[in-house]
Amino acid sequence: MIVGVGVDVVDVPRFRAQLERAPALRERLFTVDERDLPLRSLAARFAAKEAIAKAMGAPPGMMWHHCWIPRPEHGDGRPEVRLTGTVEAQARALGITHWHLSLSHDGDVAAAYVVAERRAEEDTP
Repeated sequence: MIVGVGVDVVDVPRFRAQLERAPALRERLFTVDERDLPLRSLAARFAAKEAIAKAMGAPPGMMWHHCWIPRPEHGDGRPEVRLTGTVEAQARALGITHWHLSLSHDGDVAAAYVVAERRAEEDTP
């Protein structure tokens, strides 16, 4: 069962300007593993974090770095959603058991689309 859907688009030059104006923003938004990624990858991950929050109804109190999208190390290369702390607690409260995430960046635009799903145990592959 789909619990929520979220989508977000980031203007990469505007995002760069925000990071340059407020260098502490990078630490507030991203985990240590994400911070050194190229700008377009950071923008796509920020879009993913926004889309994930939207899929959960954008509840207050969630911390940005409690959600991250690690670099694919193996498998089929699909991006994975990792949660901890405040974001994990919200997902658990909503019964979310699976995330489907698509990231894209081209030129000056980065985008993310996410589907939050609750699966019954017999539906889990």
